[in-house]
Amino acid sequence: MSRRILVLSASVGAGHLRAAEAVEAALRQVAPDAVVKNLDVLELTNAAFRRVYSRTYFELVNKAPHVLGYVYDLLDQPPSARRKADRLRLLVERLNLRRFSRLLRSESWDVIVNTHFLPAEIIAAMRRRDEIATGQLTVTTDFETHRLWVNQPCEHYFTATEEGAAYLAHWGVPPGQITVSGIPIHPVFSEAKSGRECRAGLGLADDRPVILQLAGGFGLGPVEKLFQGLLSMAGPLAVIVVSGRNEELQRRLEQIEVPPRHQVKILGFTTQMDELMAAADVVLSKPGGLTTSEVLARGAALMIANPIPGQEARNSDFLLENGAAIKVNNIATLPYKLAKLLDDPARLAGMKANARRLGRPQAAFDVARFALAWGQP
Repeated sequence: MSRRILVLSASVGAGHLRAAEAVEAALRQVAPDAVVKNLDVLELTNAAFRRVYSRTYFELVNKAPHVLGYVYDLLDQPPSARRKADRLRLLVERLNLRRFSRLLRSESWDVIVNTHFLPAEIIAAMRRRDEIATGQLTVTTDFETHRLWVNQPCEHYFTATEEGAAYLAHWGVPPGQITVSGIPIHPVFSEAKSGRECRAGLGLADDRPVILQLAGGFGLGPVEKLFQGLLSMAGPLAVIVVSGRNEELQRRLEQIEVPPRHQVKILGFTTQMDELMAAADVVLSKPGGLTTSEVLARGAALMIANPIPGQEARNSDFLLENGAAIKVNNIATLPYKLAKLLDDPARLAGMKANARRLGRPQAAFDVARFALAWGQP
């Protein structure tokens, strides 16, 4: 009989959805006969809760990121310190996700894979009330973990790093229930690609460094100022900017005058990210877990800009500690820091080597194979 696997996420930032898509794609490659359903749980709630849970996140990212960092740290405390607040939060989630709860009771699954803690919380609460018995696996999507990811009962946790595993163990997860897998990225990133061939395919000159600037799926942050910082570089660059789904941002970028010494491509939403990253020498980006994992898998150096306080700040620490990134604290110093890196080929090569060492392009397959085997005799 075909295995039935439910993959769950929540559209709070694009990374959780992309991790779910990566696990789904790996499952379909490894077991084409398996029944796989991939759901965003926020599609199974009301508009008001969806706005509070998802849109508030984006508004804080854009307008008050330090508030988001404060909330992140506040919630990363022992349950005993926040028991009343946690009970209230779980009650609100339970009331607003009744459609999701009904779905879990009405359909039979062999195992559930979560790439966000919201569905994992709901499932764990339902299991504690003996409403369902389906086993669940939780896949974390940043280089460090957080208390909210720990939702027992949960059969197994997948984390990006040994440090993340140690932190899960600190919250009481048995070490035997933790796998250091890396963050699941699309299976296409596990396929070797030639940087030179990708540059040629994109029509990029091969006589200059290639800088890939990413604006995230929604084109947030000081993208134009960062782009202008790149254009102010004295040496010739090939610059690719991906503005995501923000069409207005793309139009504004296209109106910026480009010095003739540089070659520039402005892209909107693209499915060529693996080729763009393979072509790049340096990727200028916020350090989201999924994007960063893709860059590491392709072996490019990272230039971190504008990390969100909380999970992205911690991702930055991991990348900097492991020599795979540099960080721009002020946009005004971007040209100086990038020029210093590009003028030191040995340092740049070392950063690329460190990125490849940290990369885990098989992570989605590791999760998929575990899910397929879980509970089998």
